[in-house]
Amino acid sequence: MAIPHQPQPQSLIEMLAQRAEQQGDQLALRFLGDGNQTTELYTYAQLDARVRHLAACLGQHAGEGDRVLLLLTNGPDYIVAFFACLYAGLIAVPAYPPERNRQFHTERLQGMAMDAEPSLILCEHAALDASRLLRDGLTLASLPALASVQDLEAQAPRAWQPRAVPGDAIAMLQYTSGSTSEPKGVEVTHANLLDNQRLLQMGFGTRPGDVFVSWLPLYHDMGLIGGMLQPIYAGVPLVLLTTQHFLARPARWLEAIHRYGGTLSGGPDFAFRLCTESVRDSLLAELDLSQWRVAFCGS
Repeated sequence: MAIPHQPQPQSLIEMLAQRAEQQGDQLALRFLGDGNQTTELYTYAQLDARVRHLAACLGQHAGEGDRVLLLLTNGPDYIVAFFACLYAGLIAVPAYPPERNRQFHTERLQGMAMDAEPSLILCEHAALDASRLLRDGLTLASLPALASVQDLEAQAPRAWQPRAVPGDAIAMLQYTSGSTSEPKGVEVTHANLLDNQRLLQMGFGTRPGDVFVSWLPLYHDMGLIGGMLQPIYAGVPLVLLTTQHFLARPARWLEAIHRYGGTLSGGPDFAFRLCTESVRDSLLAELDLSQWRVAFCGS
């Protein structure tokens, strides 16, 4: 199906809103919650509606321009929370859930939080206790509020009010790895991200009929910008797995490409190496990867 011609969006808010208006009943997201089977499906209209609701909820807990630290795993909650921050005029700070027994992991998250000074930390309900321990270890003048996506969505706020967001408004803080120094946040504007998406679409040759398949972590720029924003920008569906499910069994990536007709997918070089080392020839013989026309590699 052809994607209707529409004016270039000036912000990521307009980008998703245009998709909901022009392609509302088309599939935006298929989530393989167990790594194998579809557990959640969203059309563009459904995704936009959930984003609007959470944005209205966020507006009751944070003020325009505040930063929101996202401690979430790959899934619909992450995508909804990211866009809800933008719809609410907030700055998203993509990160990942804390892990109790990984000190470096915790220290890096705390370094990000100390630098970003968020007014709110968003996590999953199951990670509230671990996120609270991380939050309480911060030495900020004012500790951020803490809430789960599920608890916020249970509220009944007033309807979300659309806002005009200029291209030079900050959309997110993207943090460096922190492997050699303290994590450093880079301010990324809506215009920056949209320019990146235009270039990615040209490079990938993304077109109607394409299907993205990704397990890449959404807190990482490749997963967020290349794996999540690009399909929405181009108006094609995303099949999403968690990173943990891929690492536990790399064949799931190839099976998803086979099962759902993936045409664009990629990852770091180690991902391809894991597949060559762990996927049996007998399984490969059962997979049809002929539609996979763009296999990108990077870090």
